[in-house]
Amino acid sequence: MSITTAERVQEAKARVETLDPDRTARQLADGALVVDIRESAERETSGAIPGAVHVPRGLLEFKADPTMSTHMAELDPVRRTILYCASGGRSALAVLTLQELGYTDVAHLDGGITAWLAAGRPVEFAE
Repeated sequence: MSITTAERVQEAKARVETLDPDRTARQLADGALVVDIRESAERETSGAIPGAVHVPRGLLEFKADPTMSTHMAELDPVRRTILYCASGGRSALAVLTLQELGYTDVAHLDGGITAWLAAGRPVEFAE
């Protein structure tokens, strides 16, 4: 039996920790790593959460896996990590991926950058 992408996203959202913009901001202030998994063009259009590390979704596994030569040191399987995308679908799916890689304290920003902006939170643009 096949499953639609929308159903897969709903399943993921039901299985992962979901944060709103306020909780995300508090956890960022407390030292959580926030990871923007959108494409570069999306960041150029709407900005990014200040301090977020950029790892496009297509590279996440290669940057997050400590056994890979492409691993990013910021991505630590035991560090509090919060993922976000444009609206929360890709980030929910990506949380499952990180959990499969052994990440133990990972969540996603429900609503993504769209919710962040709607909550009046600041963004930064790359220079």
